[in-house]
Amino acid sequence: MTAEQRSRNDRFITVTLEKRGVRAVARMLDAEAPRTAAAVWDALPLGGQVFHGKFARNEIYTLLPAFATAEPGMENTTITPIPGDLCYFTFDGVLENPAYGYDSGSAPAEHRLLIDLAVFYGRNNLLVNGDVGWVPGNVFATIVEGLEDFAAACNDVWMGGARGETLTYARHSR
Repeated sequence: MTAEQRSRNDRFITVTLEKRGVRAVARMLDAEAPRTAAAVWDALPLGGQVFHGKFARNEIYTLLPAFATAEPGMENTTITPIPGDLCYFTFDGVLENPAYGYDSGSAPAEHRLLIDLAVFYGRNNLLVNGDVGWVPGNVFATIVEGLEDFAAACNDVWMGGARGETLTYARHSR
């Protein structure tokens, strides 16, 4: 990462696939998504069972009970995330459909409002869901170190399986 990419005021988080032992560093997009970046930052560390995107294509994510004092609303949204984008989605009851395939107890189903914290690791993603249509996400951070290795591990989640793997987000110390 160049000095131009990193200023004194930038905040960074580490995104880790714990079992696979791979991590990437992402810069928070405080200027572009101030409410979302603040909500995530204030709640760190966060993490849980990793899932691989079924509809979006090159995405891994974890589902968490709502953690923000106030939901950030839509900001810096996209339906076509690029490699390295970290996105925040809010789902209110929509994941209860058995077609999504979550094992009993694998998603925090006791919470109606779920937060999906996602990492996009490849190209050609399109956030559309057959049940609800377009699903815009708030891009709150972007990976600036380690994307290539992290993407390979994400692809292994797709091909090798997600069971037993944890996706975590934590403040990065320089």
